[in-house]
Amino acid sequence: MADNYPRIAIVTGATSGIGEATARKLVSAGFGVVGSGRTVAKLAALEQELGAAFCPVAGDAADPSVIGQLFAAACAHFGKPADIVIANAGRGLGGSVKDADLSQFAEVVNINITGTLALLQQAAQAMLAGQQQGYPKTAADIVIIGSVVGRHISPFSAVYGSTKFAVHALAEGLRREVGPKGIRVSLVEPGIVLSGFQAAAQYSDEMVQGFEDRWGPLLVGDDVANAIHYIVSQPAHIHISDMVIRPTRQDYP
Repeated sequence: MADNYPRIAIVTGATSGIGEATARKLVSAGFGVVGSGRTVAKLAALEQELGAAFCPVAGDAADPSVIGQLFAAACAHFGKPADIVIANAGRGLGGSVKDADLSQFAEVVNINITGTLALLQQAAQAMLAGQQQGYPKTAADIVIIGSVVGRHISPFSAVYGSTKFAVHALAEGLRREVGPKGIRVSLVEPGIVLSGFQAAAQYSDEMVQGFEDRWGPLLVGDDVANAIHYIVSQPAHIHISDMVIRPTRQDYP
């Protein structure tokens, strides 16, 4: 089984949006994918669609035991450890600092920051020994999905943006730690991407339509998935550390 797949990827949040598109893209490129999500039925549908190249792991991506299952599943299902980890799982929260509904903030912090940090730690520790021996013959990639609102203060989601500022700091900190040891840490910062994100963040239909009117055509998950595939497909000595991807007409943030 291991010889069938040149690389094995873990993708969190694989049941919708960017994560789902990325899982499909990497499978189409010949990679094996371990995908996590909380929607069991959607994971089963992806497994049926993508076949043996997709290994589902159900559960909360912020749960350390679920994160451990992702790495174990890569070895058990594909016969070798993951050498790509896509830290994609997260959720939004609409509203400014003055007006955001903070009753949901603890959950946002848990999945966007704490869960991401736990995944980054396990990924770096799992990749370190092998890549110090394998580089530059082999590549190892940790790709973190940030946001343009982690770079610029958002007028419509400043509180959510604060969690992405934190994620960007973690990405750069990890890059400095493990880049010299042959592990590439890449940050992808999308602008507005049409997905289930807007509904989960409680953006109104009118707000989403306003984005489309001002900045459309908006990005979709496939657009970001293509960028991720480009990053991980570079030769091992080439590192794309930071990529911002926006709809062409999006001026801010």
